[in-house]
Amino acid sequence: MNTNKSTTGIDPKGKQSFRKIAVITGVVFIIATAAGFAATALTPDLTGTDYLTRFSAHPNQVAAGGLLYLIAAFASAGIAIAMYPVMKGSNSGLALGSVVFRALEAVFYIVGVVSLLSLLTLGQQFTTAGAADRTSLQAIGDLLVNVHSHAALVAVFAFCLGVFMYYYLFFQSRLIPRWLSGFGIVAIILMMAACMMALFSGNHITSYIPLEFPIFLQEMVLAVWLIVKGFNPSAFASGATKTATNELLSAA
Repeated sequence: MNTNKSTTGIDPKGKQSFRKIAVITGVVFIIATAAGFAATALTPDLTGTDYLTRFSAHPNQVAAGGLLYLIAAFASAGIAIAMYPVMKGSNSGLALGSVVFRALEAVFYIVGVVSLLSLLTLGQQFTTAGAADRTSLQAIGDLLVNVHSHAALVAVFAFCLGVFMYYYLFFQSRLIPRWLSGFGIVAIILMMAACMMALFSGNHITSYIPLEFPIFLQEMVLAVWLIVKGFNPSAFASGATKTATNELLSAA
């Protein structure tokens, strides 16, 4: 008789491991969000025609903003990676898909960081350039601004797909309460709508804050839930039972 399992049917060591994963995931959620907001606050405004001058005047802010954006990018990918060991027991396809799309999100955010740092270099050249060279430098700057904006939009599309996958998995598996995962599905659909509107209107994704706020709220609630409550232990037992059943059927 196996005495190493609790009444939920889970090995206590495995349960402790999943609890640790939940806390780590919740902390990474908060780091990603806080770093992203701090980076946005530090980065000079890219609107108007004098953004190159602003970038040149605040090199330390741009560098700090770029570093924070990188932290946010890696943390965003880290969320899905951290949850993968838990999620794969319920649906390995969705679990892997969430990792892939959140990694793609990070890649495009990094493209945006490269654009920002390039604008800093360009801005420093712009302030010392003669009138004849400024027109061409401004044109290059406008191109880099567009690359930054489009990379951010593609990153948010990837974010939406990755997040939808793990909230749908959570809803199916009950790893978190269904009211929480259900709200996550609704919130990410609203975010997808904001992405589509930004794509076809040419507006920046940040123009649709009312559609973006629900997923921000949801992610913070989920972060706190994971830190305080963790994943639902009974969902692991259910998943383990299904896996054992499938193995027996395959063997038969």
